[in-house]
Amino acid sequence: MSPRLFFRILSIAEAVTWTLLLGGMFAKYVLEIGELGVQVGGFLHGLVFIAYGMSAIIIAVNQRWSPPLFVLAVATAVIPFATIPFDIWADRTGRLDGPWRSERTDDPRDSTIANRVLRWLLKHPVGFSVLFVVVLAVVMATLLMVGPPGGE
Repeated sequence: MSPRLFFRILSIAEAVTWTLLLGGMFAKYVLEIGELGVQVGGFLHGLVFIAYGMSAIIIAVNQRWSPPLFVLAVATAVIPFATIPFDIWADRTGRLDGPWRSERTDDPRDSTIANRVLRWLLKHPVGFSVLFVVVLAVVMATLLMVGPPGGE
């Protein structure tokens, strides 16, 4: 799976879960038919929101994005459906081009800790996948213990 496809899948999933959450909120507050839609949509959206943020970190390191571009990528997840236009823009402007950078080059940016860690993880895809899921689960569990946004 290319960096472009990885990011695209999570960009679309983030937008889909926004739809689920907004639909659940409509059912709860307008139709007044209970909060199951918000509970399910909110959980799924939170999970994918975190996964999208994690993917933005991975892609930002791999594609050598500037810090402001990385922040913009993450910020798009806060605005409903904004991940889709960001993904399209990033793709059209070449910011998602190229393969995973699993080998060191002469570029001085390859000597950073983040790049060394990413190269190691890319050389161990099963471990990388397990670590991604574990970090996602730990962050989600921690946030669930803290409580939902808005303090409900």
